[in-house]
Amino acid sequence: MLMINVSLFFYFGIFLAIIGSIAAAWGPGVNDPVVRTFNTEIASIGVCLVLLCYNHVLALFTLLAATVIISLILFRAIIRLEEMGADV
Repeated sequence: MLMINVSLFFYFGIFLAIIGSIAAAWGPGVNDPVVRTFNTEIASIGVCLVLLCYNHVLALFTLLAATVIISLILFRAIIRLEEMGADV
């Protein structure tokens, strides 16, 4: 049976969280709301992997909560910009 080292999840999660956060702020296509949503999801998966090292239930709840909250906020912002007539 193959055993995966827990530190691999931790470091890969840190990497995804940092890269996803940078990509959401300054990455390519940040003017497109769908691309920005995907970039924030990458960061939330990274945080989930970090928390997976400590507790599986905590990681699952964090992923679900972060995904729902980020999606609601970004979709509301997209709707507001379209109502104002901005080029989204």
